[in-house]
Amino acid sequence: MQHLDMLIYAGWIIPVEPENVVYEQHALGIQDGKIVAILPSDEAVRHFSARITYRLTTHLLMPGLINTHSHAAMNLLRGIADDLPLNEWLNDHIWPAEQTHVNEEFIADGTELAIAEMLRGGITCFNDMYFFPDIVGKIADEIGIRATLGLILLDFPTVWAKNAEEYLKKGKQVHEMFEEHPLIQTALAPHAPYSVSNESMKSALAMADELEIPTHIHLHETAGEIDDSIEKYGERPLARLEKIGLLSPRLMAVHMTHLKNEEISLLANYGTHVIHCPESNLKLGSGICPISKLLGAGVNVALGTDSAASNDDLDMLGEMRTAALLAKGFSKDATAVPAAQAIRMATLNGAKALGIDHITGSFVPGKSADIIAIEMVDIETQPIYNPLSQVVYSVGRDKVTDVWVAGKHLLKSSSLTTINIHSLKAKVHLWREKIMAGSESKA
Repeated sequence: MQHLDMLIYAGWIIPVEPENVVYEQHALGIQDGKIVAILPSDEAVRHFSARITYRLTTHLLMPGLINTHSHAAMNLLRGIADDLPLNEWLNDHIWPAEQTHVNEEFIADGTELAIAEMLRGGITCFNDMYFFPDIVGKIADEIGIRATLGLILLDFPTVWAKNAEEYLKKGKQVHEMFEEHPLIQTALAPHAPYSVSNESMKSALAMADELEIPTHIHLHETAGEIDDSIEKYGERPLARLEKIGLLSPRLMAVHMTHLKNEEISLLANYGTHVIHCPESNLKLGSGICPISKLLGAGVNVALGTDSAASNDDLDMLGEMRTAALLAKGFSKDATAVPAAQAIRMATLNGAKALGIDHITGSFVPGKSADIIAIEMVDIETQPIYNPLSQVVYSVGRDKVTDVWVAGKHLLKSSSLTTINIHSLKAKVHLWREKIMAGSESKA
């Protein structure tokens, strides 16, 4: 009998690979933070013993959800400016609030708040784009979540850097800081075509190539962005990025709500990943990403929440449901984005976009034990005919009871193990008072 670090017995397991498969009454074996076996429960009893055994026979296990686009610290701005179009939301509310309040303490507390919310909803990995990525990495490391830190790039000064040269210099320092970290990696993050010049984009591309890391950018988010690009550059943003050389399998293009058929073919040809943020796009009235066409063309589509300031939650189970329903309604095809595909978009496709699908995103022996457990026998999920459909169309994030990242138990019986939630709430309350006071003084 082989002795393992951990055995988890479950009522159902969704491995993601192979797709559209559910194992009933199976167990996961974990050793050194990695999956070593998936086998029927009665066989696991005969072949394995473990230092720690969990019997979650009313639960479903699946790979941790991957939030492929976030601005974590903006959790402190949740609800500050709602029901507004993107330009007004950004220019008149978000950017002024950031100029007033963003500092290292804001980033640390906002990131901790975001990670607490994400873990409680089954998110084990997030891809961030915001200021002070060094602080985001520090908080992620302390808590134990997997993260990709966006090395932000803009053409105007902020509290993080004064010009493109300084953004890139500081970004490289952050990359070197986390280069050997087992859970944290980096990505170049030019904010958007309207906020980064051609010269700065080329510098970002050169640095991404040198460091062999992905690039993460907002793209084709609104019709206005495209109109402005045509007026200023004589071409649509995607064509501009192609000329610069940014389109590649290492590019994550976020939003993509306005696409022509030939642009979909272009993305497929280059192997560029599309990050779909359905709820943020809907709330800001930005448009709808044509994910059925993208998937049909062979484009890898992953899911993100965007920030809690524009969503207003970091709920990947909700994004799965919205993505599936929106695709069906937009395409007028009830078979578009079936449940198994929606789950894949929230797990393995996100890992592929981040270049870590050899590490996480599915239950394959040798991959990291990034696992979530979902309670399946409450009233809201009964009766169970198809667990895949149940996860996408019925389960709420309140049903997530346990979360492991690399075998470390970060959410245990619905309680966070590496975050002091009472201290966090106190810090968030102080930020609310400070931000509210600043808003009232400007009124």
